[in-house]
Amino acid sequence: MDRAGAAAFLFIFGLLIGSFLTVVAHRVPRGESVVGGRSHCPACGAQIAAYDNIPVASWVALRGHARCCGIAISPRYPLTELTAGALYAATGLVLWGDAGEMVLGLAFVTMLQTITLTDLAQRIIPNEILLVGTIVGLILVVATDPGSLPERAIAVAGAGGLLFAIALAYPRGMGMGDVKLTAVMGLYLGRSVAPALLIAFAAGALFGLALIALRGAAARKQAVPFGPFLALGGLVGLLAGEQLVDLYLDAF
Repeated sequence: MDRAGAAAFLFIFGLLIGSFLTVVAHRVPRGESVVGGRSHCPACGAQIAAYDNIPVASWVALRGHARCCGIAISPRYPLTELTAGALYAATGLVLWGDAGEMVLGLAFVTMLQTITLTDLAQRIIPNEILLVGTIVGLILVVATDPGSLPERAIAVAGAGGLLFAIALAYPRGMGMGDVKLTAVMGLYLGRSVAPALLIAFAAGALFGLALIALRGAAARKQAVPFGPFLALGGLVGLLAGEQLVDLYLDAF
């Protein structure tokens, strides 16, 4: 299979994973099992048939409404599926040629998207997702690139320590979930966690300035989840982090 074929396959596979991630993001914060029980309508509780659970296609065919009770189905479901497909395809294209890094990257973007969904919806980064992400990341690194473990350990300590210091100094602006997520990002990204954090802070600052411009001083009191900005930085670190680090080192 060539690179284009692999990207097409990963896009379709990502659609399926994206559908599953919506279930994970909904159930994990509520303490529900993600493996037991069929999908059901959150409004009336009716079981959703398999043919109504096809990523993107079912939402389009049903015109965004549940077959059982007619309630509107949020467009975030097909958007999540399409985003997962696009991220999987992009990961395959960029990391093609290194199977270990590609699998590690796919696990990373899966974790980041799940965390983004939970943080946006409920302002929480579940420990369960971080724990699974850490275990999967460690297993993949040990199996495919054990020589990078010292660098990754330094990245975990450095990135996590930096966010921990910020959380201590400004607890209202930084939660411990953000701290733990940053440490896990160090495991996956190694030295590329540095540009990832720069992108995350820059994106968060720009968003904050935009809110102030739109809503005035009242926006300063509005709590904004930082997990999605960390996820954005993590994606940049995964797909272009090495190039950004080399560019910096060459320049300075």
